[in-house]
Amino acid sequence: MSYPIPSKMWQRVSIGILFLLIPSVGIAVLRQSVTVAVPANQTPASSTPKTSILPNHPDYQALQALVQQYSCVVPVQNFGTLPVTRTEFATVLNACVNRSNELIATDPKIVTPADMKILQRLQSEFAPELATLKSPIDELEARSPITPAQTTRERTQTESTRKTQPLPTALPLSIPSGSSVQDQVANRANMPKLQTRASIGRVAPEPQIGSRFNTENYNRIEDNPFHRVGNDPLSTFSIDVDTASYSNVRRFITQGELPPKDAVRIEELINYFTYNYPQPKGDRPFSVTTEVAAAPWNSQHKLVQVGLQGKRLESKTLPPSNLVFLIDVSGSMDDPNKLPLVQQSLKLLVNQLRPEDRVSLVVYAGNAGLVLPATAGSQKSTILAAIDRLKAGGSTAGGQGIELAYKIAKESFLKSGNNRVILATDGDFNVGVSSDGELTRLIEQKREQGIFLTVLGFGTGNYKDGKMEQLADKGNGNYAYIDTLLEAKKVLVNDLRGTLFTIAKDVKIQVEFNPAKVQAYRLIGYENRLLQNQDFNDDKKDAGDIGAGHSVTALYEIIPTGTKSDVKLPEIDPLRYQRSGETVSNAAGNELMQVKLRYKLPQDSTSQLITQTIQDNDLRADQIPSTNLRFAAAVATFGMVLRDSEYKGDASYDLVMKLATQGKGEDQEGYRGEFIRLVEQSRGLITRK
Repeated sequence: MSYPIPSKMWQRVSIGILFLLIPSVGIAVLRQSVTVAVPANQTPASSTPKTSILPNHPDYQALQALVQQYSCVVPVQNFGTLPVTRTEFATVLNACVNRSNELIATDPKIVTPADMKILQRLQSEFAPELATLKSPIDELEARSPITPAQTTRERTQTESTRKTQPLPTALPLSIPSGSSVQDQVANRANMPKLQTRASIGRVAPEPQIGSRFNTENYNRIEDNPFHRVGNDPLSTFSIDVDTASYSNVRRFITQGELPPKDAVRIEELINYFTYNYPQPKGDRPFSVTTEVAAAPWNSQHKLVQVGLQGKRLESKTLPPSNLVFLIDVSGSMDDPNKLPLVQQSLKLLVNQLRPEDRVSLVVYAGNAGLVLPATAGSQKSTILAAIDRLKAGGSTAGGQGIELAYKIAKESFLKSGNNRVILATDGDFNVGVSSDGELTRLIEQKREQGIFLTVLGFGTGNYKDGKMEQLADKGNGNYAYIDTLLEAKKVLVNDLRGTLFTIAKDVKIQVEFNPAKVQAYRLIGYENRLLQNQDFNDDKKDAGDIGAGHSVTALYEIIPTGTKSDVKLPEIDPLRYQRSGETVSNAAGNELMQVKLRYKLPQDSTSQLITQTIQDNDLRADQIPSTNLRFAAAVATFGMVLRDSEYKGDASYDLVMKLATQGKGEDQEGYRGEFIRLVEQSRGLITRK
């Protein structure tokens, strides 16, 4: 007697027999079942899912070449021979970035610029997939299980796919495995809870999960409003060469989210980039360049650019440096994108030291201590060994650390040299002299003694941006946010002269607008750098500093007289005892505005004055704006879009892309190209929302 076999059971038996007879077919079917979930009522169009990347794809081949070139540990089996999903591709990309960072830490030139650009491009294109690597991926576990035979490095790399931060458009830092005690400490810092974090990317604050909270702090920013020239013809502010806001905004976007409005300081976005301004002539420490064009986001308005270019200095002409590294080693720094990244960053700076330079190393946690007394720059191995010995733990006695650092700097003071404390921290001061008032008074006092302060910010989650910006401002120094080793290279190697060597201090700008030509104006950015008009002539009033080779850019949006603008201007009642807006006939001729600058040489206490006028005919109907102005306008537009400014007019991501592409220029360092990719990512975030 025979029984009919149900069709479904027959299918299962047939497939099982097929697996036994032809193992390769079975493996291929299992592979597809792992990588693609097909609904029961649908049939896949082909054996390869549409989201897969084939081995003949240019991106696949480019990454495979990098894997072979730099011996990357690949946590995805059969990579190089079979198609992979976008998530798997991102996992391999993450592993190759980590390997590249290990090599860069030993030799910054070992990874070629061309390969860096390839990695940057791939990270930009696969940013969404890189972001998903923060979650456990069962699919990858099925493809690449951890076996007892794997090395520690391979296990760390595989585990990193479970808890890794999204990668930036430039290489992030990862801590290489090794046998030293310091490496083991760094690796322990990479393992919060039960999971390893083997890479450091540009990381946004983590969500409030369990007991972890986001306590990042940003001072509130209100966009500068329009001022009527008839009532308020003067605009006075301090220049700003900080760049921290740009790199901080970049890590938010790379993380897959838009930054908080108050994290966007437009002037710092603009001044992250260098501009092709002419070198100063004669004894002047900087040149002044002005340009006028139509405002891209409001055709009724004009845009005025004021650019300063600091004099470039040759290494042989630089004065000797007395540097005191003040390193936060408190418990809050026990994350891979904090102390380990600080150590790698400072090593890049140490490699630039000359024999006549001096370096000291002070740390602070539960208490402050001197790790390395003043040591000649020629003794690099001694300095690097001291940096390697740093460990994180304890609370943060920031005030005590700063006091000790200034004490050491005073003991090694160079009368004709560059005396500076370099503070590396996440800004989470919570023990000792911790109030902003106490810290700033201390720093102001030391500033008057000729010891300046540079602040380098690190980390996420408890990052105190507002406090660190204020400290650098009061310390006659600059403030940068370092999220990757490449950003550290930019700040401490490429821009070293501007970072450490001040050529002009207390630089102030005062602009007087001609009411016959200008109805209203507003300064774009610099909200926390505004000064009272009387401060311009007060040499006791502190202002910003310009370093060797630094460029500083400021933009004014103006409404010409007689223009009926769609922007609502402030209404002020007519004055009873004097006429507002009264002009002196023909006194100013065709002048649009007058720009005045005051500055002091580093060793002087008396300021010098530079005056320059801008003519209304500087803007011709057929005039094409320079690449300087177009790119600065692109960055300003981007900032207004991110801030959702009430003055953004027709600003949009499309406008930013158009201006940035037109103003990209030669872009030898690739920073402007990175900006364009960042704008594309931002636009993608808006689209997904």
